[in-house]
Amino acid sequence: MLTKEEIKHIAELARLDLSEEELKVYGEQLSSVLKYIEQLQEVNTEDTEPTAQVTGLENVLREDKVENWSEPEKYNAISQAPSLEKRQIKVKRVL
Repeated sequence: MLTKEEIKHIAELARLDLSEEELKVYGEQLSSVLKYIEQLQEVNTEDTEPTAQVTGLENVLREDKVENWSEPEKYNAISQAPSLEKRQIKVKRVL
């Protein structure tokens, strides 16, 4: 069981301003989660291979190929662009 001071410290780290009642409720909940983790740590996983995902799905990638467009195709694409800059299609920044 976590002490009240430990629960207050965890709440402070998470920038949570908890009332006394919330400290009690969340402290009990967090203590039960930690107790469950202790139980999981008792399981022998020595012969178990680490797994990142279990679905068997893999990324499907394709090779990037440069395809030259004819002049009419280039003109058609550029004429439909909402915004241009130096004969290039200008798009919104993606961060």
